[in-house]
Formats: sequence, structure tokens, C-alpha cells
Amino acid sequence: MEIRKVQVTGGSSYVISLPKGWVRQQKIEKNDPVGVIAQADGTLLLTPNLTYDSTTRIREFSLKDYPVPDMLLRSLIGAYISGFTTIRITSAGRIPPKVRQVVRKFTQMTIGQEVAEESDNSIILKDILNPSEMPFENTIRRMYVIVKAMHEDALYALEQGRRELAEDVSARDTDVDRLHWLVHRQFSLIVTNPALSRRMEIAPAKAATYYQVSRIIERVGDHAVAISEAALVLIDMRVDHTVVAKITKAGEASLDIFNRSIKAIYANSIPEANAIIEAADDLLPEYHTLSAMTQKMKVKEAVAMTTIANSMHRISEYSSDIAEILINQMVGTDGT
Repeated sequence: MEIRKVQVTGGSSYVISLPKGWVRQQKIEKNDPVGVIAQADGTLLLTPNLTYDSTTRIREFSLKDYPVPDMLLRSLIGAYISGFTTIRITSAGRIPPKVRQVVRKFTQMTIGQEVAEESDNSIILKDILNPSEMPFENTIRRMYVIVKAMHEDALYALEQGRRELAEDVSARDTDVDRLHWLVHRQFSLIVTNPALSRRMEIAPAKAATYYQVSRIIERVGDHAVAISEAALVLIDMRVDHTVVAKITKAGEASLDIFNRSIKAIYANSIPEANAIIEAADDLLPEYHTLSAMTQKMKVKEAVAMTTIANSMHRISEYSSDIAEILINQMVGTDGT
């Protein structure tokens, strides 16, 4: 850390000099404007980027380093989440059709990514989404609405014996993943670009909370899929109605805890967060009852039942995790 003395000019203006190395690295000239951002911890942050639009990050991938298309797909997703605004894919020869299929799949899996230029040996992807137009709260709410419906439909499909509804639950998981990746990307951009943090009017610590919550909601969605897939097995085996009734009861209880945890985030209530944690613990006997019922079942039924019990248990635990995140955030910001 460099130490700089504060100078006073004109009797009322406080001035410090900037490190010469940093000025040259950022290519700052005389009379150029520089952003000064006051942080919550009392520190000041200097940035030559006065607007988010001035920041362009480019990532290039050469196909010689990616012999398998799936490897390229994972790296594209990584570049997207990391906040790169331009992605360039190059090849010494003609780009194979399988790679172009991967690129199309990537644009369908993500939000705001489009092919800007394309030739025989290169593809350029650009981000057309303005991050400030996608507030964290809106994305989290959308994720919650989708996952809540997935959970409800998984239970209803089992109760009514509707295979097509159970299968549809799995199809919706892609939408949840897309939104979670968007939250992750927004968080990465805010961490690396203070100007965007100010434009979106959200502190990096709050953005980190939203990222943690989105990750949990995405996992709850995965468990809703697991429940729906297990429900398909039980539907085919025509499981007894009393078993379905117990599953529905436990499922509704775990969903209620999940609903309360999401509402608590927006209510900023520590008492409610503590009540959620206690309620999640109180549901353990329900899941144990479901697990105990497998002793009198056929192997295939027992496996499906165990999957459902474990997933419901995990959903309530994830809801408890959300409550703990809220408590940590509120205590850290002197909330009550």
C-alpha cells in the first residue's frame, strides 16, 4: 500500500497525487475525468471507467485447444459467467458443424448472448444485455416463481397420476439454470466494475447475498426435478393412495418452508428467519416417516420413495440456509 499525504489548496480543496504507474497503466491524460466512489467501509475507490458501457472484456477460444465440443461449451459458459462482453471462437480451418451447434446451444442456454459475426473460421459472440436493466430482485423472484411451480406440479402429478406434467417439470429446469447463470454473471460484473454497482444501486455485499440465494433456488429446482422423476416411477407402479397422501403432506410442508424463506428475504426479518430454521428442524420426523415406509416396498418403489424423502429434506435444509444468509446479512448491516 502506498501512503500519500493530503494537501490543501485554495483553503478548502483537499488534494492527493495519483501513483504514476497506475496513471500510465490506465492511460490517463491531463484533464481526464476519474471516478471517485465512496465505499461503505469508509474507503475511496478510483476508477477511470465512468460508465459500465466503457468496459469491454474479450475472451478468445482457439478450437485447437478444444478437441471435444462439450469442453468448448463449458468454457463458453465460464466466460459468460465471468462477465466477458465479447467471445471470439477461432479455427485454423473451417469450423466444424458440431462446434456451430454448440454455439447455438450456448446462445439458447444463456441470456443476452448473440452471434454478431460468423465466417468459415471464426465466430464472434456479443452480449446485448444491459445489466442495469435486469435487477437482481426481479431475477430472483422469477427463479422462485418457476421453482415453486415445479415443486407444486411434481406433487400434483403424483397425486393425479399425470405423467406429462411430471415430465414437464424436468423441462423447466433449464429456465432456472439460465436465470441463475445471469445472476452469477451480474455478480461477477459488479465485483469487477464499481460503476455498474452504483448504476444498479446495489452494494457488492448485497449482490453476493443474491448470488448465494440464487444458487440455493437453483438447487431446490434440481430437487423438484428429482421428485418429479421419482413420481414417474411411482405413477407407473400405481403406488397406494395412502403413500401418495403422506408424500403430498410432507411435500407441501417443505414447500411452505421454502416459500417463507424467500418472503423473509424481502421482509428483512431476523425473527422470521429464526422461525424458519426451527420449522425446518421440526419437519425431520415427516421425512423419517417417508423413509421408514420403504421397508415394505418393492426395490424400485423404495428407491423412488427414498429419493423423494431425501429431496424434500434437502429443500427444507436449503430454506434454512436462506434464512441463515438473511441473518448474516442483517447482522452485518446492523439490521434488526
